[in-house]
Amino acid sequence: MITVVVADDQPLVRLGLRVLLETEPDVDLVGEAGDGREALEVVRATHPRVVLLDIRMPAVDGLEVLRAITDDPSLAETRVVMLTTFELDEYVFESLRAGASGFLTKDAEPTELLRAIRVVAAGDSLLSPAVTRRVIGTFAGPRSPRRAPHPYLDTLTEREREVVSLVAEGLHNDEIAERLFVSPDTVRTHVGRAMSKLEARDRAQLVVIAYQSGLAG
Repeated sequence: MITVVVADDQPLVRLGLRVLLETEPDVDLVGEAGDGREALEVVRATHPRVVLLDIRMPAVDGLEVLRAITDDPSLAETRVVMLTTFELDEYVFESLRAGASGFLTKDAEPTELLRAIRVVAAGDSLLSPAVTRRVIGTFAGPRSPRRAPHPYLDTLTEREREVVSLVAEGLHNDEIAERLFVSPDTVRTHVGRAMSKLEARDRAQLVVIAYQSGLAG
């Protein structure tokens, strides 16, 4: 059972999500919150697998809630999907860097939202091509942040570096496998080892690390 908490300051959004989630046999809505402070309280009380978190929240904003969740060792298994009005929200990169596992626009189709919950609950990330382009733009632009190689970067093998750079391009495992002439299972193994070595929560953080460390862009 995938436990979910919904945090959004719009009652109608919460209602719509509640109605949708309550129809799914493998999803259990364990809490709701209308502001950031309440969201943290609910998440700490329920330890959900997935949090659908509005990026802009009153009292405590979504980014602060996200950082509090990812900094809490007791919530290491909790994954956060940020809800945005526009996919290319100005806080997309900051959210990724803080540990978000993906993004959804509030007008996403119900099937897309349910797929996102299941993908993130399984330990993967939800990065659309548009979000990946935003990350690329952040590092390629004139105000790109100063790059700083990850302290464990040297522990990666050459093949793992290559795979990480392709993940940062937005390629899925099957596409990487085709590019490198190996099996998807082999790619999955390399991705898993790279994430473990770099202490990345998921592929989303792996993308950020790749750009910060100069493996991409």
